[in-house]
Amino acid sequence: MWKLKVAEGGSPWLRTTNSHVGRQVWEFDPKLGSPEELADVENARRHFHENRFHQKHSADLIMRLQFAKENGAATTASESSPGVTRVKDSEEVTEEMVTSTLRKAMNFYSTIQAHDGHWPGDYGGPMFLMPGLVITLSITGALHAVLSEEHIREMCRYLYNHQMGDGDYISRARAPCLGEPTMGMEQWRGAVLGAFEWSGNNPLPPEIWLLPYMLPVHPVPYHEIDWNQARNLCAKEDLYYPHPLVQDVLWAFLDKAVEPILMRWPGKKLREKALRTVMEHIHYEDENTRYICIGPVNKVLNMLCCWVEDPNSEAFKLHLPRINDYLWLAEDGMKMQGYNGSQLWDTAFAVQAIISTKLVDEYGPTLRKAHSYVLEDCPGDLNYWYRHISKGAWPFSTADHGWPISDCTAEGLKAALLLSKIPSEVVGEPLTANRFYDAVNVILSLQNGDGGFATYELTRSYSWLELINPAETFGDIVIDYPYVECTSAAIQALTSFKNLYPGHRREEIEHCIRKAATFIEKIQEADGSWYGSWAVCFTYGTWFGIKGLVAAGKNFSNCSSIQKACDFLLSKQCASGGWGESYLSCQDKVYSNLEGNRSHVVNTAWAMLALIDAGQEIMGVFNRNCMITYAAYRDIFPIWALGEYRTRVLQDL
Repeated sequence: MWKLKVAEGGSPWLRTTNSHVGRQVWEFDPKLGSPEELADVENARRHFHENRFHQKHSADLIMRLQFAKENGAATTASESSPGVTRVKDSEEVTEEMVTSTLRKAMNFYSTIQAHDGHWPGDYGGPMFLMPGLVITLSITGALHAVLSEEHIREMCRYLYNHQMGDGDYISRARAPCLGEPTMGMEQWRGAVLGAFEWSGNNPLPPEIWLLPYMLPVHPVPYHEIDWNQARNLCAKEDLYYPHPLVQDVLWAFLDKAVEPILMRWPGKKLREKALRTVMEHIHYEDENTRYICIGPVNKVLNMLCCWVEDPNSEAFKLHLPRINDYLWLAEDGMKMQGYNGSQLWDTAFAVQAIISTKLVDEYGPTLRKAHSYVLEDCPGDLNYWYRHISKGAWPFSTADHGWPISDCTAEGLKAALLLSKIPSEVVGEPLTANRFYDAVNVILSLQNGDGGFATYELTRSYSWLELINPAETFGDIVIDYPYVECTSAAIQALTSFKNLYPGHRREEIEHCIRKAATFIEKIQEADGSWYGSWAVCFTYGTWFGIKGLVAAGKNFSNCSSIQKACDFLLSKQCASGGWGESYLSCQDKVYSNLEGNRSHVVNTAWAMLALIDAGQEIMGVFNRNCMITYAAYRDIFPIWALGEYRTRVLQDL
């Protein structure tokens, strides 16, 4: 039976800054599990498989069953979720009903909290991640050293469960045998496998890293394939961002003019220097993320580069145990996640949701553990490596990962500030003032000239660089753009900080907030919405837009942007009273309802929170085309919305 292990090491090749706090790794133990527990897991798997075309997300039942048992709660799948409170259309929603529902929800949510304070969960989504891992492990000869037979079985289960109803990926896999075109495959993976010539790839010269920083910048037998033509081919199903003409010209010039020079003496000397520089950056990234790397794509690429440099190197060996940090198991099988988890992000939101209910005294132990995680997860000269300052910042997942992010720092700061206002005997000792100051310094340093906030760093170049975006599948990825979510979170955090520490850098903070609020108003859509880049989609973005403007001191009466945003949300309310937005909104940049105009609990919670913040009482995505799973959202945001409704609406009547 599989078991999720939290905050554990287990390998001499693992490095950590905080005793692996937040690390979540699945291990298989053939001796584990009673017959009843094993049957429960199989029932969950069978139920998912039978309903896979209707419900594509897992319910994370394997993890939830384990934690429920360990925490003395429900022990079967049918008992692992709290009962449903049903309200008739004509029935008044009372404070007693809302409070009862909140207690049931938080009692349940407390049982699936890990012992280190965070809430583990599925952060899967993009299916292209796992093939890259398997290919890299196969090439390096480490496949069976890292993945057991049970790992492989669960990976196959995942692929089978998420196969299209028409057998699409099997059809495409068989295409070479059937004489169908296959040159639209992912070229670099095919080349790495030896099934695709490197000349069929557009060159990405490592010499780019030597340029001054100021610059913005098989249908026929194998031997008969036109690899020059193959460089710009992409399967039509994957072609979200077609190459513009300028890019085709650039790739042709690099391939025909630049590459031949750099592959021969004396140009080869420059190529060797460039490769050494690139490897220095790779090693720096590896060492400073404890070999987790910024994300799963970088993880396998960096690992492959280390193996090419030296198959017996310490760097390659240090990569191997960190692969498990990216693997997540649920009833749909084992997947490679879009990060090593969303630990800090989910925990910071959960803290704010629980505190919003004003039932803090009843859930002190839960908040104390969450507080401990937030404190443990709070992470030098970085200019050569093109890194932003990180002292006092929070990452998305774990301190070992360590990449500072603007909105994660803001949400972490908000959670820590809220916890600091609760008696320490309930939630533990707060952060010191100096650590709050460090977080504020990071946030202030991340504001762009236009007032907006991006994710990891300042926006360093120009949007026209998207003209040379080589990724056919994703858009808006070449530079770090400012987002309404990051900008709003920064305003909220700075306002919360200013209220508790009014004397610290007050003028700078107020100036930052004013500029950020102006940016949010400037990027509002004509219909009153904001495009959300990190979840689905206009509902999410509009919640952040309203929340940021309210935190900046604006309200429904004096701000036309908030009025328009409320009109937008109300215009999208379903007949059921809820909201339900499709992922198609992200791709098409036009609001789309869920099929059948169904409501969704998370979209409904975001809309409720936005309208309550505006004083009108009445789920994940990135890179525009990359959907991802936030398993905790269905728990966190309904609690948060009902908590705000209880304390700011019902108790004010």
